[in-house]
Amino acid sequence: MQRRSTRQILIGNVPVGGGAPIVVQSMTNTDTRDAGATVKQITGLAEAGCELVRVAVPDGAAADALQEITRLSPVPVIADIHFDYKLALKAIAHGVSGLRLNPGNIGGPAPVREVVSAARERRIPIRIGVNAGSLDKSLLEKYSKVTPAGLVESALQHVRLLEENNFFDIKISLKAFDIPLMVEAYQRISAEVDYPLHIGVTEAGTPWAGTIRSAVGIGSLLSQGIGDTLRVSLTGDPIEEARVGFEILKSLELRQRGPVIVSCPTCGRTEINLIEIAQEVEKKIQHITKPLKVAIMGCVVNGPGEARDADIGIAGGRGAGLLFKKGQVIRKIPEERLVEELLKEIGEMSGE
Repeated sequence: MQRRSTRQILIGNVPVGGGAPIVVQSMTNTDTRDAGATVKQITGLAEAGCELVRVAVPDGAAADALQEITRLSPVPVIADIHFDYKLALKAIAHGVSGLRLNPGNIGGPAPVREVVSAARERRIPIRIGVNAGSLDKSLLEKYSKVTPAGLVESALQHVRLLEENNFFDIKISLKAFDIPLMVEAYQRISAEVDYPLHIGVTEAGTPWAGTIRSAVGIGSLLSQGIGDTLRVSLTGDPIEEARVGFEILKSLELRQRGPVIVSCPTCGRTEINLIEIAQEVEKKIQHITKPLKVAIMGCVVNGPGEARDADIGIAGGRGAGLLFKKGQVIRKIPEERLVEELLKEIGEMSGE
């Protein structure tokens, strides 16, 4: 698919936009003032593939903790700032690689100039983040409700404040829970500017429902070539956000990281405990980073053929199953050893 052409910015050592790979981002849910707990969670996110991590900076103590967090973090850290420009200045001084703030909300022209000057000196990009849940009251009155046009107008107002200060290392997000609203807003902004876009469905929900909602919203935009970074916002462990983000990218063949499992939905021909096997294998190969296509099929009649593009797989039969590679049967294995033998083969193929 043809990706929208955007200018490129650098967040730490991570290129964003300009044809760079779409970046998976998340946000910690620890108390940022607890630097140890925050670094531990960031490290776990990085191991799950997360490439940028945003942290909340609600007060001076959280801003001070950034000095330790940025020193130990394995990935670039973005400070999430609201209203208080002094927190942004502290975050910059303490080594963050990016800011998420809206310049119209930090105290007026003088604070904007001060933050922009410090960000420019350290080459720190700024993400303008417009959220449907906190749209400016004047825009709500103008449009009577939250609309795509209102979200875009809000974003462009903030963009102009930065541009007027000769600052162009900008990324934009227009998040909403309502998917049609969010999709149209991104379509509109992508036609207006060439800044990279951070996409996501805000407050998407619990891991089950939120994953579905995010896949629909984010996937819809990505399929149109829109999006340079993404975050899956789930009410749960943020590590799951990174995993889901990569699954969305893998499903559109935009990024490859770790195994993809191909498994059938089961039917009356299934003669092994396919559901349990698939879940066990999925859990035990989560740590693998090498791209592999793993098939877990319930039928020896059609299994190898239906998954012939898989790197490795099994197809179950009565009391046994076939191990196959690239659709070619290698050997027959007793059912009780199917998982063990498959994991062994996956380990050898991945080198992990």
